[in-house]
Amino acid sequence: ILFSKDETLLHTYPAGKPDTSYIIPDSVTSIGDSAFAWCKSLKEIIIPNSITSIGTSAFAWCDSLKQIIIPNSVTSIGDSAFAWCISLKEIIIPNSVTSIEDWAFACCDSLTEIIIPDSVTSIGEKAFCGCSSLKQIILPDSVTSIGDDAFYNCSSLEEIIIPDLVTSIGISAFSVWKSLREIQVSENNSSYQSIEGILFSKDGTLLHTYPTGKPDTSYIIPDSVTSIGAYAFSRCSSLMQIILPDSVTSIGKGAFKDCSALTHVTLGNGVTSIGENAFEGCSSLEEIIIPNSVTSIGENAFEGCTSLKDKSLLRY
Repeated sequence: ILFSKDETLLHTYPAGKPDTSYIIPDSVTSIGDSAFAWCKSLKEIIIPNSITSIGTSAFAWCDSLKQIIIPNSVTSIGDSAFAWCISLKEIIIPNSVTSIEDWAFACCDSLTEIIIPDSVTSIGEKAFCGCSSLKQIILPDSVTSIGDDAFYNCSSLEEIIIPDLVTSIGISAFSVWKSLREIQVSENNSSYQSIEGILFSKDGTLLHTYPTGKPDTSYIIPDSVTSIGAYAFSRCSSLMQIILPDSVTSIGKGAFKDCSALTHVTLGNGVTSIGENAFEGCSSLEEIIIPNSVTSIGENAFEGCTSLKDKSLLRY
């Protein structure tokens, strides 16, 4: 195993080493980038209290790793630190950690539950993306920001509650949860609100996310809404009809992408812009009337809308 000369840095654990468990020496204070990456035999790793930092992709692709305890000495967990640890079922994050970085636990297919401590203030981009077995996640009141695609494709989650201090929720943060029926927001949150389980900005002008597992077949967007966020309705497989009021002026990128059951969309007369990929993959969409108010249609806005009666729209 490769260490720095003073043995404070664990640089590389050989990926082909056949051992199933390993105890990191107490002299080590940091685990280097990709130090244990692709170590497919390791089932257990014990991290001592001397460790303060875990590098980028430190344990990525450790296919057999089932459990790991991060000690209270650790203050930073690097990007993709545990990404693609497909056997990891449980992980305990200590109170010393303040942020969960980009891709930190992405594609941990076996992870069913994770408790995020009150010390964490930010959840990075794609932090839990593809954790298909994750059934419950409790966001502490300390969290202020949730990155793009943070819980993308967490297909077993049914509900999430946005705590008080969250002021920033990224694009597609909760997209493609097949079971997600509602998004709840704390009453004291000053930036967001939930109406019938749908996520809106506090003033109701932005429709941020419509839960993909919501079973309704039709939806009338409220008159307060002026913009539909990027990927807001993406992959909502139950919706067949959507009506936009005249108050809506912009439709974001990928807003209705892959809504496979959608057959009819009524656009209000206030719409001026339709974002790229807005209706891409809406294979059942038969009719959409573009009002005279529209001045821009983004690239691939109607790509794959093979059921459209007006085939001229397919050029967009």
